[in-house]
Amino acid sequence: MNLIVAVDDQWGIGKDGDLLCRISTDLKRFRSITSGNVLVLGRKTLESFPKKKPLPNREHVLLTKNLEYKAEGVTFCNSIEELPCVLEGFGEKDVFVAGGGSIYQQLLPYCDKAYVTKIHDTFPADTYFPNLDLLLEWEIVEEGEEQEDNGVKFSFVLYQKKSK
Repeated sequence: MNLIVAVDDQWGIGKDGDLLCRISTDLKRFRSITSGNVLVLGRKTLESFPKKKPLPNREHVLLTKNLEYKAEGVTFCNSIEELPCVLEGFGEKDVFVAGGGSIYQQLLPYCDKAYVTKIHDTFPADTYFPNLDLLLEWEIVEEGEEQEDNGVKFSFVLYQKKSK
């Protein structure tokens, strides 16, 4: 399993249920990497999408304990324990954990790669991602040049879990 996330300098990822900022280059990269694959996400992340609908050309697995929650175009999963069985139904497609904060926390131990957009700034945030630079089991395997989009500086970094 992989994950994909955008973080600021403090590893903040969101505020009030939304992204810290919108970077069109990052959104295009997200679309390019995840298209044709599977996203695992929580309810709040789904509700942050345009029209609160699943994104086109991707399968969505909604991880929620709320058995009453209704959403079209998603496969429901009610526990981490159930997730491997649910994901088997998607065959060889790549799986990307796409948020939010508690979903990332719960699934990070099951991920092997992390596609991180590092935003070179700090924003007010109420949701954070674990700082992979401080976790010994993760290492940077690829780091792109700093880019700028609409005044926001960022770089794409690929982390990989170290082999044991």
